[in-house]
Amino acid sequence: MTNAQSPSSSISKAGLLQIPQELKAGGSPGNSTRKWRWIALAVIVLAVAAFVLAQPRKLTAPTAQAALVTPSSELVTLTASGYLVAQRRASLASKASGRLVYLGVREGSRVKEGDLLARLDSRDVSAQLDASNANITLARGNLAQAQAELRDANAALERARELVAKNFASPATLDSAIARQQRAQASADSMQAALKAAEFTATAARAARDETSIHAPFDGVVVSKNANVGDVITPFNAAAESKGAVLTLADLGTLEAEVDVSESNLGKVSTGQPCEIVLDALPDERFSGQVVSIVPTVDRAKATVKVKVRFDALDPRFLPDMSVRVSFLSRAASDDERKPRLIVPKAAVQNGQVWKLDAENRAQALAVKTGRETDSSVEIIEGLAAGDTVLNPVPAGIKPGTLIEKPARR
Repeated sequence: MTNAQSPSSSISKAGLLQIPQELKAGGSPGNSTRKWRWIALAVIVLAVAAFVLAQPRKLTAPTAQAALVTPSSELVTLTASGYLVAQRRASLASKASGRLVYLGVREGSRVKEGDLLARLDSRDVSAQLDASNANITLARGNLAQAQAELRDANAALERARELVAKNFASPATLDSAIARQQRAQASADSMQAALKAAEFTATAARAARDETSIHAPFDGVVVSKNANVGDVITPFNAAAESKGAVLTLADLGTLEAEVDVSESNLGKVSTGQPCEIVLDALPDERFSGQVVSIVPTVDRAKATVKVKVRFDALDPRFLPDMSVRVSFLSRAASDDERKPRLIVPKAAVQNGQVWKLDAENRAQALAVKTGRETDSSVEIIEGLAAGDTVLNPVPAGIKPGTLIEKPARR
């Protein structure tokens, strides 16, 4: 017994869409409506199939990043962090108290030894100096008068001695002349001492006046300014609302790296040991240096010892208190060993090209210029940048535009 074929049986086993025979022969309006429905369905199926086939292939593949490495890293025995510190540094203040009336520098100003940097109001000490100079003039006048009196007394004593020797005068006359000469000598000595006292007072007043001026004790750079014109400066900052140090001066020619080394690793550090220094402000550059001293004091709180490292050559970009990382080396690194190199895993390079992922994680073939090779890596001279993501290894059958999914971490 043969069953009647339904419209759905018009799809053949081969998967092709067949138009029912009753639609080919025409028929009622109902048959025409069913015909257009089948046509619309066929169009939708074909469109979906075309869209699916047009989508790029998706793969799950491991990746790696191009990284900068330094050959000298193989020589590192220990790494420590710290800061740049100027070994010659001074907080400049005045022994005198007064109001700041002149400030001739600012942060970053370069000064020479002896340059006038700041000055306090010096009217009171200048007046004291003027009074001391006047006292010196007075003392010199009194001394001159006393010395003239002494000369006259000496002459009178000589005449009295001659007269007494010839019996032209009594011994009492000689005694009076001697007494006068002694009084004149004492007065002259007193005036001489008064002159010295006046000169000492003037010297002290001059020093007090000079203390109101702040001069650079050495060549350096002003690294901080703690007061402004109009502020009251007091020694040791003892008074409320007053300032102590006016500014801080550092000699940038004495910059050294100071790092803290753990007690347990102190045996890996020695004086004169070569080092490689990296500044956080200049991460792509490496500077050579050596250990100049190990401070013989242990920080109990941190269990560390301070180690000072001197640069082989200073850079004008160095500034005090910059953060540094110091790598202690087993031997001095050559210039070539200090140059960073861009490397990728060896399996990521095939036939002079790598497959790099773009921002949408789609793979694109990229020609590169390679350099030195090791058992596990290849140096990339041209074609990639640090941080670029590449396929590692390159999967078989990869095509440009393939969407890459990274393997899930276990």
